[in-house]
Amino acid sequence: MVKWLNGYIARSSFAILVLFLFLLLGRIVFAETSTPSPSPTPTPTPTQTQDNSSKASELEKQIREYEQKVLELQGQGKTLSSQIGVMNSQIKLTELRIAGVKEKINQLQQDIAVAQEKVSKLETDIDRTTRVLAERIAAVYQVGRIQPWQMFLTARNIDDVFSRLKYLRIVQVFDKKKVYAAEQAKVDYNNQKEIFEDKEAEAEVLNKKLEGYTQQLDSEKSTKESLLSTTKNDERKYQQLLAAARAEYEAILGIVSGKGDEVEVGGVSEGARIASVIQGQSCNSGGSHLHFIVQTNGATQNPFNYLSNADYENCSGSSCNSGDGDPFNPSGSWNWPINPKIKFNQGYGNTWAVNHTWVGQIYNFHNGIDINSDSSEVKAVKSGTLFRGSYSGGGGCALRYVRVKHNEDGIDTLYLHVNY
Repeated sequence: MVKWLNGYIARSSFAILVLFLFLLLGRIVFAETSTPSPSPTPTPTPTQTQDNSSKASELEKQIREYEQKVLELQGQGKTLSSQIGVMNSQIKLTELRIAGVKEKINQLQQDIAVAQEKVSKLETDIDRTTRVLAERIAAVYQVGRIQPWQMFLTARNIDDVFSRLKYLRIVQVFDKKKVYAAEQAKVDYNNQKEIFEDKEAEAEVLNKKLEGYTQQLDSEKSTKESLLSTTKNDERKYQQLLAAARAEYEAILGIVSGKGDEVEVGGVSEGARIASVIQGQSCNSGGSHLHFIVQTNGATQNPFNYLSNADYENCSGSSCNSGDGDPFNPSGSWNWPINPKIKFNQGYGNTWAVNHTWVGQIYNFHNGIDINSDSSEVKAVKSGTLFRGSYSGGGGCALRYVRVKHNEDGIDTLYLHVNY
């Protein structure tokens, strides 16, 4: 009995010791280990070489220099040589801007390639990690959850217990690492995909800018050739051109300010014939067109705010349908003063011609629109009272026009370069 009791006490003491170790190690082994929260991994960008960096800096420097040069030349005397100098400098400036945009696109394409490679690698990592986790889940499900007390019942000795606990800890850490890796890969993938899409969008914007500069360069070269063709590179002819444009502008300002000689004709209905466009050259004007003006209480307005939509050909830029001309955007309800199809030669306000041709030396704001069509007939856009007039100023000729004072308060329309 004493022998059995001594044995029982010994076994109980061992069991208590084992239980104590189990509780102590269980807290250590199965305590929640902290897992860092996944955070986006930055995308590495290609290392910009010294050559690329210096090239970009040099382009920016040259662009600033030519911007200043263009401003200086524009302030010089109004001679043919100075105008050609402005055009040449503007062409060079546009060429430098094209080179600058191309350099940015080149760098961006390298960034896109890096981001694309990163996205592709992350897709592979996510697939691999997902597959490993799926296999792990299947294995745990098949074996079942191992309870700590089961290890003590089946352990051969205390060393075996420690060995199994160590193994469980390794498995636990491995599983947590895989879960974290999967979460991190997903965060990185979304981050890199967003970066990739942003870079592509930026590249698209730059490509559109490049397209615009290329179109502008073609336009500037065309304008220069047109000026040389018109003047035959002759200073005298260029000064005659400026004088005629200046006289025409003076006459238009005189008419708009009410200084023209007018005769009242009488009432006129909407759509009635009131004049015809002069074909060919007219007083200080180089070609057939109707200069159409809308006034409210003496102030000129954008005719497109009153005119309705119509079939047209845009010839207000470097050439017809070149894409660089003034906007044709009617939003009103009036019928047009000439029959469509409208040939649109110049818009209202700060126009392409003002910014890219020699007329910018005469005026900086176009107070109407210049239009033409196959029909020379000019019609009243709305009913009102018709006046016929002319203005004699510089150049020794009289610019003829008609004016309709409409029934709406304060609205007048003027039709210049016409016969009646």
